[in-house]
Amino acid sequence: MSGMTVRFAQIVGADHLQTGAAIAEDYWHDEELTQPPQAPAYLAKPATAEEVAGLLTAASQHKVAVTARGSGCGLSGAARPVAGGLLISFERMNSVLEIDTVNQVAVVQPGVTLTELAAATEEFGLRYMVYPGELSASVGGNVGTNAGGMRAVKYGVARHNVLGLQAVLPTGEIIRTGGKIAKVSTAYDLTQLIVGSEGTLALATEVVVKLHPRVEHSATVLAPFADFDQVMAAVPAILADGLAPYILEYIDNVTMAGLVHTQHLELGIPDQIRDSCTAYLVVGLEGRTSGRLDEDVERTGGLLAELGAVDAYVLDGGAARKLVQAREKAFWTAKAIGADDIIDTVVPRSAMPNFLTAARDFATAAGGAAAGCGHAGDGNVHLAVFLKDPVKRKRLMDEIFSLAMELGGAISGEHGLGRAKTPYYLKLEDPAKLALMRRIKQSFDPAGILNPGVVFAAD
Repeated sequence: MSGMTVRFAQIVGADHLQTGAAIAEDYWHDEELTQPPQAPAYLAKPATAEEVAGLLTAASQHKVAVTARGSGCGLSGAARPVAGGLLISFERMNSVLEIDTVNQVAVVQPGVTLTELAAATEEFGLRYMVYPGELSASVGGNVGTNAGGMRAVKYGVARHNVLGLQAVLPTGEIIRTGGKIAKVSTAYDLTQLIVGSEGTLALATEVVVKLHPRVEHSATVLAPFADFDQVMAAVPAILADGLAPYILEYIDNVTMAGLVHTQHLELGIPDQIRDSCTAYLVVGLEGRTSGRLDEDVERTGGLLAELGAVDAYVLDGGAARKLVQAREKAFWTAKAIGADDIIDTVVPRSAMPNFLTAARDFATAAGGAAAGCGHAGDGNVHLAVFLKDPVKRKRLMDEIFSLAMELGGAISGEHGLGRAKTPYYLKLEDPAKLALMRRIKQSFDPAGILNPGVVFAAD
């Protein structure tokens, strides 16, 4: 055995360290589409923050690259290991440590999945509201990418729902940030700096998340539109009306056809309407009482008609759940029908019509296509890109990302940059901001071991 193998095994135990060919291929990648899998040299499964600290201390001393992994369902390549590196899997750190009903928070380890957290909070009438579309996702993964999802229009992204952390620095120090408190105005907010840093600054070993009371009554309204611009114009009108939807999504007709086919949806929309519309708006509403919810549904239907919807369908519980689940599985649908890449660009809501029209035109001009759906309420555009030629596709992605940034947006709204989108970011971002971020990275990670190739190019 090599010296590093012995050192890592002493920290986590020989039963929880694998090396070389013993590491299963599932650990070599996440769900990003464009990058080939990469086997790490070491796979460690720590059980405590102290074990994580030991691993990072040893890795820093010997300049071994470290990648963290939750459930491996990320879409940007941030959980793809580095050749010769150490992959730290948090699958053994999967306990819900506390449900605090007074402060309405949960304290969990990073390997807890959203399914497990939902089950743990249900009996208390509470729920964690970050649902990025994959319930096997881990809370630690939510922290790493600043995950969002369909409910972000009302409840925000991970950054709005993570109140505190226990985190291990690459130097081996264990720190606590934030806590069971709703606001902090004391020095730098390290919690929010670590959230969304994709495992490049520190590794979270405990997470304090905000919980919300469960709402018993909900309804989903599906509205087809003949004109895509009308869909986008309807979004600010709905939000300005005070309806406070917890889901506000658009789905273009190509993507809806894919969802209907692959997920076997029965939505009750007549063929002539389905064939004539260009996009759909999905409005999810919830209420404390059925009477108040019925009022909001009626108001939504009338408002959608005024805004140009061909019709408005109130889906029954089963159909609504299947549609929402299908929308959450949009990535798998895109993958099944042969998408070559995906993007989750975010732009101001007002810029969405121009951005989407231009992005599709760019794709057509390049000899490909772009179709998708997105979180209309917060400007997060999810596009599946179909273009086999990698050179042309890279040029197309450059054009799309450049336009998004020109319109006041960003390359990623919730997936993160990972190894797949970092090259575009380094090309397009302000050099002064990059220099500042490099200094922050150096302060946290002087040995440069945490997730090289993510946010910054690997040395």
